[in-house]
Amino acid sequence: MIRILSALLFALASALCAAAGQELQLAEGAPNRHVVVPGDTLWGISATFLREPWRWPEIWRMNREQVSNPHRIYPGDLIVLERDARGNPRLRLQGSKLRPQIHAEPTQEAIPSIPPNVIRPFLTDALLFDTSSLDKAALIVATPEDRVHLSNGDLAYVDQADPKQREWNIFRKDRPLYDPDSTAIIGYEAFHLGTAEQLRPGAPATFEVLTAKQEIGRGDRLLPARRQPVIAYAPHKPDFLVDARVVSVYGGVDTAGRGSIVALNRGAVDGIEVGHVLAAERNRAVTQRDENDRQTLVTIPDQRVGLLFVFRTFDRLSYALVVQAENTIDVNDFARTP
Repeated sequence: MIRILSALLFALASALCAAAGQELQLAEGAPNRHVVVPGDTLWGISATFLREPWRWPEIWRMNREQVSNPHRIYPGDLIVLERDARGNPRLRLQGSKLRPQIHAEPTQEAIPSIPPNVIRPFLTDALLFDTSSLDKAALIVATPEDRVHLSNGDLAYVDQADPKQREWNIFRKDRPLYDPDSTAIIGYEAFHLGTAEQLRPGAPATFEVLTAKQEIGRGDRLLPARRQPVIAYAPHKPDFLVDARVVSVYGGVDTAGRGSIVALNRGAVDGIEVGHVLAAERNRAVTQRDENDRQTLVTIPDQRVGLLFVFRTFDRLSYALVVQAENTIDVNDFARTP
């Protein structure tokens, strides 16, 4: 019943867009065909064909279920642009002559939605928690010869570590994230410092630092390494109105650009899902003086400053990649349905 309702809502949203005259517009110089090559992404190919890449499901004529589980596209596949009887553009996947059609032992992975090298670390390395979970995580309690900072190959002595777990991620103590609307704490963000291997269990256990992205020392926390696979999803806009805010730019800075990761104050309980594309917008007001030299506040129309691609969701928060940036994207900027 829920799936049927979701499909109806998606179809209704598509119909409303068509009724509003929002026809699909091809990108300038859109090709008639495109051969998929290694390094391509669904987002990049959609931007090749469409002015509004988030309308990818429409040009493919996807239903709601296919949005979450899109067609598998591989290097060597041929994507053809054609038009239906009404002249509306659509894409079709034509059988490839450039790769062997042997499916029992595939030698290539399907192309991802967005660059995996950009988001893969954030599927495990950058963590958002509903509560301050790191308070109970394994803890670095000592270093050799009282060293202040640890680097690759150094030993660390860790308390509260599961003796059965060998591979670990190291984190700096999490910081609270506040909802700009309610000022309430809606989650905690931990910063990934590196990786470590448990050499000898004990109290404390002996660890070796394998990689160090930042300075590591006493008081830092460790969590078991559990890698999550990069899942396939089609870029698409939400079929409801989203009014979210940027609450954090990963790395402890206040400004983001193309390729940055931002946290939003909306998550799965708000209907946000992997693959959603949101417009980053800025609302601002300026102080002017009228003819009587009195100060007045003038609200400037919303300004779009970029596009965000949601790739991981939590209950009340989500991570998004900045895929386009016409300007800087700042903490407290809005993320809305494009």
